[in-house]
Amino acid sequence: MSEYRLAEKAALDALAALGWQMLSPATALAMREEDNRVILKPVLVEALRALNSIGAEDAEAIYNDLATVSDNEEWQRKLRGGYSRRRTGENRDSQIALMDFKQPGRNRFHAVRQFRVVAQRPRVPDIVLFVNGIPLVVIEAKSPLKATAKAEEAFEQIKQYERDIPRLFYPNAFNLVTDGMTTLHGATGAPSQFYAPWPDAWPRHRDEFPDDLAKDLWCLCEPSHLLDLLAHFIVFEIDAETGRKIKKVCRYQQFRAVNKAVERVAEGKHRRGLIWHTQGSGKSLTMVFLALKLKTHLTLDAPTLANPNILVLTDRIDLDDQISKTFVACGLPNPTQCGSVAALREAVNRGGNGQILLSTIFKFAGSKDPIPNSADWIVLVDECHRTQEKDLGAYLQATLPDAHFYGFTGTPIKSTDKDTYARFSIAGEGYLDKYGIDDAVRDGATVPILYEGRKADWAINEAEIDILFDRWFVDLADDKREELKRKGLTVATVAKHPERTRLIAMDIWEHFKTVCQPDGFKAQIVAVDREAVILYRSALSAVIAADLERGGVEAEMAKAKAEAMIACVYSKSQEDNKPSENPEVAALRAGLEAHYLDDAAEKDVKKRFKAFGQQPSFLIVCDKLLTGFDAPIEHVMYLDKPLKEHNLLQAIARTNRTCAIKLTNGGEIEKPNGRIVDYIGVTAHLDEALKSYRSEDVENAMRDIAILRNDLKEVHARYRAQKRAMGLEGMDEKAAAYAAAKLAAGGQEDDWFDLQRLTRNFIKVYGDLSPDPAILEFTAEVRWASAFLRLATQAISKDESLDHRSYSGKIREMLEQHVHVTGLSTTIRLRNITDPNFADDFATDGKAEPELHEAFIRKSAELRRVTRELVDKNPAQYGRFSERVLEIIRRFEEGQLAAADGLRDFQGLTGDIEAEQGAHAELGMDENAFSILRIIEAIVPDTNHATLQDAAIGIGAVYSEAAATQPAFAQMEAYLRSLRQQVRRILAEHDIGETKVIREKVEDFAIHAYGGAA
Repeated sequence: MSEYRLAEKAALDALAALGWQMLSPATALAMREEDNRVILKPVLVEALRALNSIGAEDAEAIYNDLATVSDNEEWQRKLRGGYSRRRTGENRDSQIALMDFKQPGRNRFHAVRQFRVVAQRPRVPDIVLFVNGIPLVVIEAKSPLKATAKAEEAFEQIKQYERDIPRLFYPNAFNLVTDGMTTLHGATGAPSQFYAPWPDAWPRHRDEFPDDLAKDLWCLCEPSHLLDLLAHFIVFEIDAETGRKIKKVCRYQQFRAVNKAVERVAEGKHRRGLIWHTQGSGKSLTMVFLALKLKTHLTLDAPTLANPNILVLTDRIDLDDQISKTFVACGLPNPTQCGSVAALREAVNRGGNGQILLSTIFKFAGSKDPIPNSADWIVLVDECHRTQEKDLGAYLQATLPDAHFYGFTGTPIKSTDKDTYARFSIAGEGYLDKYGIDDAVRDGATVPILYEGRKADWAINEAEIDILFDRWFVDLADDKREELKRKGLTVATVAKHPERTRLIAMDIWEHFKTVCQPDGFKAQIVAVDREAVILYRSALSAVIAADLERGGVEAEMAKAKAEAMIACVYSKSQEDNKPSENPEVAALRAGLEAHYLDDAAEKDVKKRFKAFGQQPSFLIVCDKLLTGFDAPIEHVMYLDKPLKEHNLLQAIARTNRTCAIKLTNGGEIEKPNGRIVDYIGVTAHLDEALKSYRSEDVENAMRDIAILRNDLKEVHARYRAQKRAMGLEGMDEKAAAYAAAKLAAGGQEDDWFDLQRLTRNFIKVYGDLSPDPAILEFTAEVRWASAFLRLATQAISKDESLDHRSYSGKIREMLEQHVHVTGLSTTIRLRNITDPNFADDFATDGKAEPELHEAFIRKSAELRRVTRELVDKNPAQYGRFSERVLEIIRRFEEGQLAAADGLRDFQGLTGDIEAEQGAHAELGMDENAFSILRIIEAIVPDTNHATLQDAAIGIGAVYSEAAATQPAFAQMEAYLRSLRQQVRRILAEHDIGETKVIREKVEDFAIHAYGGAA
C-alpha cells in the first residue's frame, strides 16, 4: 500500500498538476483495439486529423501504418517529422505530423496507471504517459521504505517489461524509476548503471517545488520539456568497436547548456558563450545535441535559426576524428570532415545551405581574409582554451569576424587566460554553463579520483636536481657522471636511473596485483619520455615474469605472458633507427624500433586494452593517450612524469570514467574510483601544479586517499550503532541472521533495511581502500558483516544476496576463506541445479526443524536464481517454473506449508526443470530450436506437433545462419525484415496460422539467443 501512496499516487498527482489527463485502466483499454495493443487509437486518430487537416480514412490508414512499426529509431524519426504518406486524392507523398512541437497545447497528454499489456507473459507497468495516444514514457514506482527495491526491483521490472511486452517500448522515449523521493531516467534498453538523476530544475529553482518528485517530473515530463527532449535530445549512436546501436538520452547538464546556447543564438543579441563540462561527462555528445537542435529547432522559430551553417573545430587531428565519428555515429545530417585548407575555405565561402563542417583550428593558421557570409556561421570550438595558442584564435576571428562562437572545454579555464574569456565569453559572464568536477562525481557521471604519493625518496624536486643526481649516480664512474652533467641535468636524467626504474616497476606490480588485477581493471604508466617508456617496459616485464615463475609458471611461458600484458604507445622519431657506438643508446633505439606501434597496431592495442579479459593490462605512454582516450576499464594511472595545469587535469581524467564489469557468475563490479599513484612528486605540490586555476574549480580534482581512511571509520561507526540498536552485538553470524529475520517479521523491517544498507557501505568502503594498511583493524568485522549479510538476506527475502558478487575480487577471496572456516559454506554457497550435490537438501528424514528451515531457505534462493536465469533465456519455456517457485515460497511464508513439504515440492519442481532442459535432446533438436518450438506451441497449441517441430528447426536454422554471417544482425533493421520474411515463409509452408504473433515472439527470443543481446 505504501508503494501506491508514497510513490505511484504521488507521481500521478504531480503529473496531474502538470496538465496530464488521467485515464483509468478500463478507459484506456477501451481505446485500444485489443489488450495486446498499446496505442490509444481514438486519441491518435483525433490528433492526426487536427494536426494534418485530414479525414477519418487517412487517419485510420496512418494508425495502421504506425501499428506495424517495431523499431525504436524508426519511431523516433517519424515522431520528429520524418514521416510522409500519400493522402486521399493526392498524387504525391506529403509530410504527416504526429505531434505539434511548437504549440504543446495542440497535443493530447494522458497518463494511465496499471497499464496491462497482454503477451505470453502479461505485464502491468505502474504508469504510462501518452502523447497523442502514443506511449512515450514508462514509469515504475517503488516504495521508499524498501531500500533494495529502488536499486534493484524497479530496474529489473523495467527490463522485464522491455523483454516481455516489447510493443510498448517501440515508440518509447525513455523510462523513469521513482520511489517518490528519488527519480532516475534512462533510455530505452539502457542498463541500470546508465539511469541518471535530474537534480537541476533550470531555468527554475528547487525551492519553487514542494518536493523532489514534483521537481523531477516537471523537468522530465512537463509537456513542453518532454517535447523538447523528444525533438532534440535523443540520439542513436553506433559503437565503432562492437557495431551495436546504443540509444542515448541527454543528462541535465547537456539539456541546460544546449538550451542556453540555442536561446542565445535565437535571441541574436550576444554571439558567444563558454561552456565547461568536465572530462568524462559527455562533452562531445553535448556538441552533438547542440548541433541537432540548431539544425532542426523543432520547438522554436527564430530567423537566426533558419538554416544555419555549423563549423566544429578541434585542436588535434585525433580529436577531430573522434568528434567526426561521434557526429556520424549519431546520425547527424550531412557532417563533412574537411581534410585540407582549400576544402575548408571553399566550403566556408560557399555557405548558406545548412552545412555541418568538422575540421581542426590549424586550418586557419595564417588566414586573415574575412569571408563575406561569416554571420551565417555558428562555430563550436572544442578544447577552446588551446586554440588561443600561436594566434590561432585571432586567425579564426579574422576569417569569420561576424560568426557565433561557442567554446567548449573539459578542463577549467585558467584565471589568467584573458584571451579565451575575451574570445568566447560576454563581459562579466565567465562560463555560459559550468558542470564541474564535483558535479560529475556527485551525479555518478564520473568517479572520484584519489591520489597517493609512493616512496617520498623517489619524488624528484627540480630545485634539488643536483643533490638527487649525486645520490642516485654516486656509484657511476667519474667520467660518466661528468658526461651526464655536461649534457645538462634534467628531471629525465634522474627519473631514468635503471635502479629507480626497477624499484618502481616492482612497486607498480605489487600495487597492481592487489588493486586492479583481482577485478580485471587496467592501468596506464606515464613515463617522462620515450626512452623511459622502453626502460619501464623492460623492467616491468622482468618483474612480472619473475613473479609468475615463483608461482610455478615455466620460464618461457612466464616471459611470454609478461610481454603480452604490456603495450607501449609513443610517436616515432627519425633517430630511432640510427646506429650508435654507445651500447646503451643502441639498446634503447632498438627497443623503440621493436615496440613502436603503427596506426593499425595502436588501434588494435587500444581496443584490447578497453576489453575486459583481454591483454594488455598496462599501457606505457609519455605523451600520447593522455587526452581524448576513453577507456572506462582504466582504474589506475602510475605517474612518473611532471605534469601541470591542463596537462595534469586531462591526464588524470583517463581514470575518472565509470565502469561496471559483469562477472561470469552474474555479479557486477563497479569501479569505485580512479587512482593516481604518484612517483615523481606532482601531488606533493598539487596547489602549485594547479595554481593558475581558480581554487574552487579544481579543489577536488584529486582527493587524498586519506579521505577514504576517514570514510571507513565513519561508515564502520554507523554500521556498529545500528547493529547494537538491533541487539545483534556479540552473536555469531548465523544467530544474528536469524535474529534479524525475526525482527523483520515482527515489524522491524525498516531497521533491517537500514542495517543492510549500512553493512553494504561498510564492506564497500573497506574494499575501495584495500590494500591500504588502515583496513587491517576492520578485517575481522568485515568478515562477520559479509557472512551475516548473505545469511540474513536469504533468511528474510528467500533469495540470494547478490552483494557478495558485487564485492571486489580481493574482498571475495577473503570472504570465501572465512565462510569455510566458520562452517557456513553449506548455507551461503548457493549451488546450481547442475551441481551433483544440489539434491542433498531434499533428504528430510532425521533432520531437525531448524535444519529443514535452513535447507528450505537455501533451496528457495537457489531455485529463484535458477528460474530467473532460465526465464531470461526464454519466458515462454520457463515462465511457469518461476511462478511455481514463488507460489511454494508464498505458501511457506503464510504458514500453509511446512519446510519438509516445501522441500518435497521443490524436489518435484527440480525434476520437472531438468526434464524440460533435456527434452530437446530427446527430440533431436538443439536448445534454441526447441525454445522456438515452445513459443509456437503456446500460440497454436492445437497444431500437429511434428509439423511445429519441423517449422521450429527451420526457423532456428534461419537465425543460426544470420548469427554466423551477420553477428550484429540484431541492430540491422533491414536485415531483420528479411529474416521475418523467411520465418513467415516457413510458417506458411507448414500451414501454421497466427504468423505475425509468432514472428514477433520468435524474433524477441532470437535477438537474445542468437544475437547476443543483453
